[in-house]
Amino acid sequence: METVKNAVRMENITKRFGTKVVANKSVNLELHEGEILSLLGENGSGKTTLMNMLSGIYHPDEGQIYIHDKPVTISSPKDAFDNGIGMIHQHFKLVDVFTATENIVLGLPGKLDLKESSRKIREICERYGFDIDPNQKIYNMSVSQKQTVEIVKVLFRGADILILDEPTAVLTPQETDNLFRIMRNMQKDGKSLIIITHKLHEVLAVSDRVAILRKGEYIGDVMTKNADQQSLTDMMVGRRVSLNINRPAPVDPKPRLVVEHLTAYDELGVKRLDDVSFTANSGEVLGIAGIAGSGQRELLEAIAGLYPVKEGTIRFYDPDVDYSDPNKKPIDLVGMDPMTIRKAGVAMSFVPEDRLGMGLVGTMGMTGNMLLRSWRKTKGLFVSRKEPEAMAKRIWQELDVVTPSTNYPVRRLSGGNVQKVLVGREIAQEPAVLMTAYAVRGLDINTSYTIYNLLTEQKLKGRAVIYVGEDLDVLLELCDRIVVLCGGQVSGVVDGRTITKEEIGLLMTQHRGGTSHE
Repeated sequence: METVKNAVRMENITKRFGTKVVANKSVNLELHEGEILSLLGENGSGKTTLMNMLSGIYHPDEGQIYIHDKPVTISSPKDAFDNGIGMIHQHFKLVDVFTATENIVLGLPGKLDLKESSRKIREICERYGFDIDPNQKIYNMSVSQKQTVEIVKVLFRGADILILDEPTAVLTPQETDNLFRIMRNMQKDGKSLIIITHKLHEVLAVSDRVAILRKGEYIGDVMTKNADQQSLTDMMVGRRVSLNINRPAPVDPKPRLVVEHLTAYDELGVKRLDDVSFTANSGEVLGIAGIAGSGQRELLEAIAGLYPVKEGTIRFYDPDVDYSDPNKKPIDLVGMDPMTIRKAGVAMSFVPEDRLGMGLVGTMGMTGNMLLRSWRKTKGLFVSRKEPEAMAKRIWQELDVVTPSTNYPVRRLSGGNVQKVLVGREIAQEPAVLMTAYAVRGLDINTSYTIYNLLTEQKLKGRAVIYVGEDLDVLLELCDRIVVLCGGQVSGVVDGRTITKEEIGLLMTQHRGGTSHE
């Protein structure tokens, strides 16, 4: 039997932030040579912190790191590179106006020969199956190409241990399959890889072994061939978790939001939405699907009054108004900003893609962020904190938000907890229409199912829920109907109960003219 050799061994690693937060507690982790290891855990379980210590961004307070069985001290990313370790972060660190080659060699010592560097980059691409042009500017690249540049960057520097943090978060299913093929090619070439991902079907598809963290502590590992989604979830959460999404049929659906012939251009004059039409009904979850950049963000922002509309109408039907009365007309939202929309009495909430940039104020606590939604209702000179504080405490308890207090800055919370605060706040407004953009991106499976259940609860209360998602499996399980976008156009409106993932994938790459399955 062949002896397993360790590429990485972390012994009793502990990391504290201040006196109260212990991000990692006496963690023992091994990565074998030539292995793909998935690192799994709920949001805030310490996965990224642990990998940041391996890549030199943080330094452990206690414990020892061994690389190929030699004790090392990693105090900076340069130390990590010197030990053959490269980390590909979730948020890319590239200079948009530079070429791929210029980004890859940026920061390397000595005189740089760009022509020779381009040749070496092409060799790396051919060896592993990457598809990029070394002379292409970053701003002309797709998301997957930018990610490729980040991976080639660490390979160019000689890394044989690669850490990929949520590498599939913004990739299409086809791009994800291609990335996994490249990872296997690197594995065959003797590289050792750690992948952090919340998507359990990806864990099962690409890894040899799964290591699990819970609340900063190492729980154990399991060979992937001996695991399934349910067993991994139970290990991660520490109890039995139901992985079934409740999807009752809509009851007496009525139009709440009718979008017709919507066309919009960006600031450069590029058409982002092209004659988009659909209806969102009460008591249903309407999914929006499409490859990255197909107009999903622009569509939701246009409805919310955040994106200029060139042509078309967006009509809101108030559930408290009898439209059989000829004197009653729906409200056309086109031309209104968010404040005007609210003043017009439109009961609509928007959970944006950018949680802290557009959704919440990071320096404020939960109470302060609740106050942002209610202060205009205050009469007189003084703002009451009583109602926002009660709302913050209710969300804290009901959604199990991990925070020391409702006044603790939300930017210090994990991604999952930030999302719970944002979704909880918008649901608390009791909107007739609730729009969410990538509500579970980067969230662990337990938190994701909490969000799915919240959205289903809103549907059962007769509200129209618009759900923009990237996981086709979830869209098919959660949504009653799905609007498929391709290049800013609607390529199909389909029944979520009867359509297949392959049929949606085909519509995602077809411009108008495809069949509607509504």
